[in-house]
Amino acid sequence: MTNATNTRGATQVHPVDEVLPLHKMAALGLQHVLVMYAGAIAVPLIIGGALKLSKDDIAFLIAADLFCCGIVTIIQSMGVGKVGIRLPMMMGVTFTAIAPIIATGSTPGLGMPAVFGAVMTAGVFTLLVAPYVGRMVRWFPPVVTGSVVLIIGVSLMRVGINWAAGGNPTIHGPSGPMPNPAYGVPLHIAISGLVLLVVLAIIAWCKGFLANVAVLIGIGAGFALSLALGKVSFDGIGSAQWVRVITPFHFGWPTLDLMTALTLCVVMLVIMIEGVGQFLALSEVVDKPVGPDDIARGLRADGVGAIVGGIFNTFTYTSYAQNVGLVQVTGVRSRWVCVTAGAMLMVLGCLPKLAFLAASIPQFVLGGAALVMFGMVAATGVRILGHVDFVSNRKNAYVVALSLGLGMIPLVADRFFAQLPDLLAKFCQNGILLGTLSAVLLNLMLNGRDSKAEAQQEAQRRQHLHGAA
Repeated sequence: MTNATNTRGATQVHPVDEVLPLHKMAALGLQHVLVMYAGAIAVPLIIGGALKLSKDDIAFLIAADLFCCGIVTIIQSMGVGKVGIRLPMMMGVTFTAIAPIIATGSTPGLGMPAVFGAVMTAGVFTLLVAPYVGRMVRWFPPVVTGSVVLIIGVSLMRVGINWAAGGNPTIHGPSGPMPNPAYGVPLHIAISGLVLLVVLAIIAWCKGFLANVAVLIGIGAGFALSLALGKVSFDGIGSAQWVRVITPFHFGWPTLDLMTALTLCVVMLVIMIEGVGQFLALSEVVDKPVGPDDIARGLRADGVGAIVGGIFNTFTYTSYAQNVGLVQVTGVRSRWVCVTAGAMLMVLGCLPKLAFLAASIPQFVLGGAALVMFGMVAATGVRILGHVDFVSNRKNAYVVALSLGLGMIPLVADRFFAQLPDLLAKFCQNGILLGTLSAVLLNLMLNGRDSKAEAQQEAQRRQHLHGAA
């Protein structure tokens, strides 16, 4: 572990700003890449598979995502003007936005251009509101934020469960929708179960670096078994280029769909509120307190990441919690290690053969890992709700119960709102947006000023812990 300061003559350099020898930064940067790689490639794989994109397009999504992960990580860790928190922070595409992205991408007349238009709109929204998030937090006390994250996690579980069974229950053939013959095949479910067991075994019995890459190892084990059983197709990898430049607007010029843009703005609001907690946690780990200006710079990086993502054919970005844990485990606090890792991700994104290899991972292999990752999103919501007082304030239970119930309507009854006017039906059919709005309004109606006082007390507590340098 590095010392608190590094004295060079009369100048003291904080460990966060320390530039390590190149070979050390390369090894430590690679470790950060490996820790976040599984999550980074899982999102484009899941979205591409759910939208039935071609293997070439899925490979391009993966490559573009890795490339943008690198760009946004460098911006966040190194800092550019008033953007970037300048701490060792790895940035990756967020799981939180998967559900609305899949819903929009699979809607006729919208598709990927509407997705990227909404992503860029959400990025601009984030840039505009970043300085004011401290004021907006009062509308998102733990009972609201926890409910929203729980709704997101539960909504995503349907995707993970279907993947574990071998894909969607129905496929679109020449004569229309038909049952998927690969769905529910015992071998597919068994391999998904093996992936899940490997991940759980590593988490239970391993520590440190191996525990951090448990999901990646689980996917690797499932992929190896599928390969041995002849269940993996490498079609296209031989003809893929060794090097490919990530070009903007690969799927066409972005378009604007108001409901999708509004949904992703809500998602970014949740991401920003969670991001504040990540920034405060990391500031404790590296022993460098952050103030409102630092937090605003970090949140602006989220906004820039979404804009960069929309341009280069990928999605919304956020800080990765597993890498914050890695900083704590290793004790290496230099932000330049993450800058190095960002450069590595950019290089990986320009190697199409590697992207094709990742795109060859069968859906049922990813399903076993998705159950863990999406379940962890829901578990994060439960963890946040663990800080909520349900004993002396029983109204909080109603906020969670009703917002969760309303948010689940589109998941369990997809035609519940079918006879409403089109615009209203589209709004209500988005479970995340419906659940978020319900949680905010229910909290204001049932808790009122008590909720604002609770949020203010939480903000004062954080300022007391982190305000002194």
